[in-house]
Amino acid sequence: MEYEEVIQALVDFRNKKQWQEYHTFPALARALSVEATEVNQLFLWQDKRPDEELLQNQQLVQNLKMELADTLTYAYYMCEKLGVEPNDVVTEKLEINKKRHWKFDKE
Repeated sequence: MEYEEVIQALVDFRNKKQWQEYHTFPALARALSVEATEVNQLFLWQDKRPDEELLQNQQLVQNLKMELADTLTYAYYMCEKLGVEPNDVVTEKLEINKKRHWKFDKE
């Protein structure tokens, strides 16, 4: 699906559930934070395991995909309220970051 189709499906779902009044910027920001925390929670106590080993756990991979989907959903709802497309703001920020100097750069 293209972004326009995805966001329309999300908006239609939200409207069908009559959740519009709950989709304020502060509420969406909190929901985004909660979902991002759930992504992090999947890796609790896993710091010493290499990514390749973690990716062998199909249940972990599936859970990660679903938590990322939840996180992206709230980010998409925020972008829709702002009237911006996610790829555009990510590209804009990437261009800013390319010009920044990081103290840990290896270049």
